[in-house]
Amino acid sequence: MKIQRVTVKKNERGLLLRNGDFERVLQPGTHWLLAGLDRLQVERFALEQPGFTHAIAEYLMAKEPQVVAAEFVRVELNEHQVGLRTENGLLVEVLAPATRRLYWKGLVDVRVEVIDIAASADVPAAVVTRLQQTQLRPRSVAGLAGVLQVQVPDHGAGILSVDGKVERLLPAGSYAFWKFNRNLAVEQVDLRLQALEVTGQEILTRDKVSLRLNLSATWRYTDVLKAFKELAKPAEHLYRELQFGLRAAVGTRSLDELLENKTVIDEVVTAQVTAKLAGYGLQLDGVGVKDIVLPGEMKTILAQVVEAGKAAEANVIRRREETAATRSLLNTAKVMEGNPVALRMKELETLERVAERIDKISVFGGLDQVLNGLVKLR
Repeated sequence: MKIQRVTVKKNERGLLLRNGDFERVLQPGTHWLLAGLDRLQVERFALEQPGFTHAIAEYLMAKEPQVVAAEFVRVELNEHQVGLRTENGLLVEVLAPATRRLYWKGLVDVRVEVIDIAASADVPAAVVTRLQQTQLRPRSVAGLAGVLQVQVPDHGAGILSVDGKVERLLPAGSYAFWKFNRNLAVEQVDLRLQALEVTGQEILTRDKVSLRLNLSATWRYTDVLKAFKELAKPAEHLYRELQFGLRAAVGTRSLDELLENKTVIDEVVTAQVTAKLAGYGLQLDGVGVKDIVLPGEMKTILAQVVEAGKAAEANVIRRREETAATRSLLNTAKVMEGNPVALRMKELETLERVAERIDKISVFGGLDQVLNGLVKLR
């Protein structure tokens, strides 16, 4: 006969196995075990770690209900339940559906709150608060992979899809959803005015001139749910409509028409795209062409046209001024023809201009000779 001494500390529990089979749980203290011909095995468990993950856990739950009730906290969840496990009042784990576990009693106060998730994927508001900022706690919460947490900013909204179907629109706020037994997705949408650039569009005008255009548009959502119900990707749909509108505006007009009235592109694109977006929950606020880039040879031709036009304008102005000057001289001559005094005043004016260009004048015959003999009109 063989006697074995086993000591279990106050913060421990012992599991006595005889020939590999469960016999009993050993409480704190000293135990004298009679082995005989049997093989005894004692496994000790520290109660600071309450989780019991032994291979005989299923056996105990099935065949030893009294032992389980006395020594363990028993957790059995069905396929439509989740559990919130707390230790000493602190949330430490989110238990998935169909979880079966045992936790030691005696040192750590283990409690499990069971929540039914069959009816709704929404996590209760009180639980959402407990799940937030878990990274700031001294101990992280396990099992958060089964929870979808969403923060919707003030200027946005969230589109909740369950199993591929759009369910509802989430206003600004904090949300959490159970991911178990369903596929969840939340797409964030910006409700502010947004800008969309349509760049590098190569388009032929009606007279076969190739232009490269860059267009900028501003838009916003008016009905988010309608937009995502009717369109897979609303922003891409708007981009394509702007492309089509730009081609319609440029392709049906000549280069001269576009250069004479550049705003016609904005007007045509706005009218066409606004009509196409009706009923899709999108609103086009403004459209503007940023750049119109001509090919190199067309730039040269236009420069020559502009230069020739400006030269012609300059020639017309010069001829107009010459004509006006000639007409003025003719009027002056007509006045002098019948007025000797005016003629004499013109002679003296001419003499004054000549005298301004001469440094020295020698006068012979007196002042009368200067006035009457120096300037003669023939």
